Amino acid sequence: MRSPERCRKLVAAIAELNLPETRIMEVCGTHTMAIAEAGIRSLLPEKVHLLSGPGCPVCVTPPEDIDAVLELSGEKDLILTSYGDMLRVPGSRRGDSLLRRRALGADVRIVYSPMDALDIAAEEPKKQVVFLGIGFETTAPGTAAAALQARARGLKNFSVLSMLKSVEPALRALMAMDDFAVNGFLCPGHVATIIGEEGFRFLPGEYRMPAVIGGFEADEILLAVYLLLKQIAEGKPQIQNAYPRAVRPEGNPTARRMMENCFTLTNARWRGLGEIPGSGFALREELGEMDAGRRFGIEPGEAAIQSGCRCGDVICGKLRPGECPLFGKVCTPEDPVGPCMVSSEGACAAAYKYEE
Repeated sequence: MRSPERCRKLVAAIAELNLPETRIMEVCGTHTMAIAEAGIRSLLPEKVHLLSGPGCPVCVTPPEDIDAVLELSGEKDLILTSYGDMLRVPGSRRGDSLLRRRALGADVRIVYSPMDALDIAAEEPKKQVVFLGIGFETTAPGTAAAALQARARGLKNFSVLSMLKSVEPALRALMAMDDFAVNGFLCPGHVATIIGEEGFRFLPGEYRMPAVIGGFEADEILLAVYLLLKQIAEGKPQIQNAYPRAVRPEGNPTARRMMENCFTLTNARWRGLGEIPGSGFALREELGEMDAGRRFGIEPGEAAIQSGCRCGDVICGKLRPGECPLFGKVCTPEDPVGPCMVSSEGACAAAYKYEE
């Protein structure tokens, strides 16, 4: 799908559109990194602005939840398993992370899937194994599969700390903000493979907000941007699928059923957005014995706000990474203050590596 000629044609077509100042928000961390790496912003007219939204699951996890995870890592005879990005995310105290806790003796292990954590639980029956469930609808089915498999195998020492979140409530919360000024959404292709085109139909249907589901190659992103700008120019908002090789109108019914069998929606806290009703995936009551929050009595409290960190504003599209006073000075990938500089899908990490 990498086609320089197609990219040139799309850039030319975008330039021909008669547009006012226009702001498009992508809500996928993979899009954020791909846009920066390919230099997409430099190819667009000056009036077209691409903003990063709450599409990085590590970035939207609030500091009080990170603090609770750090405290959990100190439990005796416990193995904490997680995707790699989470290890370097600081809590409310700068420098305190799972990577630091591991250096101090905590048994924290990187896994590439929840099933890896399940295998560890089978191999270490005398220890409690907790999997940190991070992500959106993309990773929720895999976490659900692990929990259901643990029950089937009778693994009593496996549990999930679910910090999984749903995209739709976050988009609704964004659009409810008084100062929200976005003209269209580049919708996440990965999430759309699960929830389908139908999962984003509320954007044009209820909010008259143009929306396009996009792929991840440079020409696919430019196509999605062109379709969005064309909708805006013509005043005809709709949901368009510019990633048909992976996304079906109905999504993935099997994955959705697995999520429904495992999770129920609950209130969840988001960095920058606060508590959003019905935006978190919690284990169903019948799987309560595998809920690490219940098993270990985890109750996140209030976290101190990192002075000067503007990750919350970056996530909400209120400012670009380089506009944060800490960016590239106090906050760098080697010594991050906030999660947007840590994650491989973070807006600040993308801007630092490819743009600023």
